[in-house]
Amino acid sequence: MQIQSPKSIGILLGTLYGIFMRLFVELLDTYNLSSLVSISFMFLVPVAIGYIRIHFEFKSSKTLTKRQMVTIAWQPIFVFLLVSVITLLEGSICVAMALPAFMLFASMGGLLAGFIKQRQTKNANRPLLSIALLPVLLSPIEVNYLNLSKTYEVTNSIIIEAPINRVWQQLANVSTIEPQELPFSLTQLIGVPKPLEANMNATGVGAIRTSKWQKGVAFKEVITDWQPNKQMLYRFEIDPDAIPDDALDKHVKLGGEYFSPLYGGYALSEDKSGNTILTLKTTVQDNTNFGVYSRVWGEVIFQDFHYSLLTLMKNRSEKPLVAAISHF
Repeated sequence: MQIQSPKSIGILLGTLYGIFMRLFVELLDTYNLSSLVSISFMFLVPVAIGYIRIHFEFKSSKTLTKRQMVTIAWQPIFVFLLVSVITLLEGSICVAMALPAFMLFASMGGLLAGFIKQRQTKNANRPLLSIALLPVLLSPIEVNYLNLSKTYEVTNSIIIEAPINRVWQQLANVSTIEPQELPFSLTQLIGVPKPLEANMNATGVGAIRTSKWQKGVAFKEVITDWQPNKQMLYRFEIDPDAIPDDALDKHVKLGGEYFSPLYGGYALSEDKSGNTILTLKTTVQDNTNFGVYSRVWGEVIFQDFHYSLLTLMKNRSEKPLVAAISHF
């Protein structure tokens, strides 16, 4: 593949545009004129990258199918994100969360390039320049005037074949979690640290439960409701500065500017068979402007995390019963 070919030029310029915008937007962020966690960067930049790729592809291919416009536009996206990871511009968590949006909107940019090509043969570079500049022009307006902050609750339950009092004993203090005790999960795959243990300094309202994760992550949960064998509710106290920079990507750091759990807790009830229904809920604050997209990712991540913790509680609560039965 020669570097002078339209294909190579499209991939190269699309990648360079993405890297330039990544660095330029971070610079503007210091002056409150832009943000990487914005509609302008997350959605409009990949549109421009996809447009650039297909724009140059048309210089060698007079006709492209819609499928080709959609998929060829991904090429500079993959290169850009790979370079971002290799150069430590972004971590694996941010890249995993951004990839679906980047692919979708790069495809839209590719289709837009095809649409304009069919209707405009002269001054073809003028639309290209306009689309490339659009994120820069809109970002200051979005950052200073658009606020779509929202709060939502994620709730999951599991049935445990053990009495309520046995399950309750597992909640407050969680002894060291062995790697094999947690099921494989999406959060682990994208680089989120695993929980290690949790300890309480007392019991009752006002007590502090300290959760520790891998990579030096630790935060406090202040008990706000304590009803033995019924429910344990808490308020998160997270100091983002105390979380190591390499533990979580800075744009999704717990308690950070964009994303933070506010409240959480366990509730216990009994079903008709005498089993325990254990429910875990977390209230999350989302300060991004991504709307449905960030809500979907928030639901996926917290439900995945809930599943791991609930499975841990189930296995630990049921294990003594299995041991006792096998003894007899």
